[in-house]
Amino acid sequence: MITRRIIPCLDVSNGRVVKGIQFQQLRDAGDPTERAAEYERQGADEVVILDISATPEGRGHQMAVVRAVRARLRIPLSVGGGIRTAADAGRLLEAGADKVAVNTAAVDNPELVSEMAARFGRQSTVVAIDARRVSGGWEVVVHSGQRSTGLDALVWAQEICERGAGEILLTSWDRDGTRQGYDSELLAEVSNRIPVPLIASGGAGEFSHFCAAFAAGADAVLAASLFHYGETTVGEVKHRLAAQGVEVRS
Repeated sequence: MITRRIIPCLDVSNGRVVKGIQFQQLRDAGDPTERAAEYERQGADEVVILDISATPEGRGHQMAVVRAVRARLRIPLSVGGGIRTAADAGRLLEAGADKVAVNTAAVDNPELVSEMAARFGRQSTVVAIDARRVSGGWEVVVHSGQRSTGLDALVWAQEICERGAGEILLTSWDRDGTRQGYDSELLAEVSNRIPVPLIASGGAGEFSHFCAAFAAGADAVLAASLFHYGETTVGEVKHRLAAQGVEVRS
């Protein structure tokens, strides 16, 4: 049986953890180093840091945040935001990331995914997809949902796997921050088309949403506000999942 992962996500802007709805109306949620350390204590399988303002502001990722978090963290760390080249990805790996997630840059230059996989390995190459529902399916959006691409999210997921992505971080833009649950239909459609692990993101609001995401085909679930504001813990979620027969790391 495949072991399912629980992954807290730290959306970071100007060195602070923030959370909003559809990447807007951001409010402070604490210090990323302290948050990451706390989630490790709770039993998180890994931590994701996304610098959500790096690409819209046209700058690179804040390396100091990555180094500070790495110094406190023993579990895997994935980092995204502001990555334009393979060299950018390499600097993040040198700063302490185990995996690097690209989104906008991969859309603008799909060959970047192939280059990263060749240089750093598929295991370190993650592609993040922000997908919005449109008539007949889902469209890839970038720049924190501000720019439509015209790309079919299902077709794009298949292409990036062929190019070397070792994992896909799939966010439902419609559900992000709404706490209405992950988009199970989107997860199922993508899961059926790709051969690599799929991380569900966007919409976690209660325990049943984690179960629904796994049932739809997710290999891991990402959550933010549920954990940031103390409504539950990673340990509690894992305990309840195990009680329902879902294989999780203890």
